[in-house]
Amino acid sequence: MKRNIAIATLTAAVLVGGGLVATAAFADSDSGAKHDRTAGAGRSADGTREQAAGRTNVDEAVSAASKAVPGTVTEAELDDDDDSRTVWELDVYGSDKVWHDVTVDASTGKVLSHRADDDNDDRDRHAPRSAGVALDAAVKAALAQQSGTVTAVDLDDDDDDDRRGALRWDVDVTGKDGKEHELRVDAKSGEVTVDRDDD
Repeated sequence: MKRNIAIATLTAAVLVGGGLVATAAFADSDSGAKHDRTAGAGRSADGTREQAAGRTNVDEAVSAASKAVPGTVTEAELDDDDDSRTVWELDVYGSDKVWHDVTVDASTGKVLSHRADDDNDDRDRHAPRSAGVALDAAVKAALAQQSGTVTAVDLDDDDDDDRRGALRWDVDVTGKDGKEHELRVDAKSGEVTVDRDDD
């Protein structure tokens, strides 16, 4: 009888102990898998950073810039900075009647820098107030015409075409096919046309 109790106790201890070991091994393998998923987030199979995942879009960049410098954003462009990171570079005509340059990190959406732009006093100070169509509405109109990702938008009043200096938004869109498209959105009517010069 004592022998049966001893065997039963030993078996129970092995089962409980083995269960604890199995639980510890399971927990360890799960945390390792979780660690691997976290470490690999935003990386492709060859280890390079996937820039499309989690990228701040133009609306988010404009919102961040507007919080840093209240005013009207007239230009936003996706670019690489000196530190090899992708950033949004934005021009803001501030409510202080001064032009500002704002840089927003495209990965995090955080404002990296903003400063008054003394070098661009020759820019048209009336253009931001003359645009009946705001930047966000121009982007929405352009994306309705050509789906994809906006990489640049600029309020332009250059007299470089047959429109005789008509105020417009130039919107660059990278289509889902990877092709670049430039669209023009009339800043008064919101009418969208495709820039055929890029074809």
